[in-house]
Amino acid sequence: MGGHSLVEISLKWLEGLSSGKICKEVETITMEGLKVVHGQKGFIRCHFLVPSRLADKDGNWHVGAMATLIDNVGAATIFSSIGLVKASVELNISYYSTAKIQEEVEIEAKVVADKEILTSVVVEVRKKDNGELIALGKQWMATLTLKVKLGEMSKL
Repeated sequence: MGGHSLVEISLKWLEGLSSGKICKEVETITMEGLKVVHGQKGFIRCHFLVPSRLADKDGNWHVGAMATLIDNVGAATIFSSIGLVKASVELNISYYSTAKIQEEVEIEAKVVADKEILTSVVVEVRKKDNGELIALGKQWMATLTLKVKLGEMSKL
């Protein structure tokens, strides 16, 4: 991989997402300001200050923005472990509390299972000041390979 470890590549990808260098606008908006504080094979920890533009009408961190962040940090963590880009096949997020505008949160993601083409990661989002659990994401991702023979292609 050109002298770069899988962890380094994963962390650079997350930094690119949070700075808007390598992604679509929706990812930049939801991840801008994400700071990676620790990374190792199969584990990434980040800090994030919730910006006002990601708040709902009550001033809480919008759950859709949180889900995008959980999905991306989970994917980077899986890549750091196995070196493959995978597609989400299941993403389940339980929301326990919320974060307000300008509140700092900590995101920890770790790979918990690798079963051939399927890999699972758990992502915890907690308030940085007191450790209160905000959300718990459980994600399964799969390596997808397409093998299509010309005679078997759909006519749709």
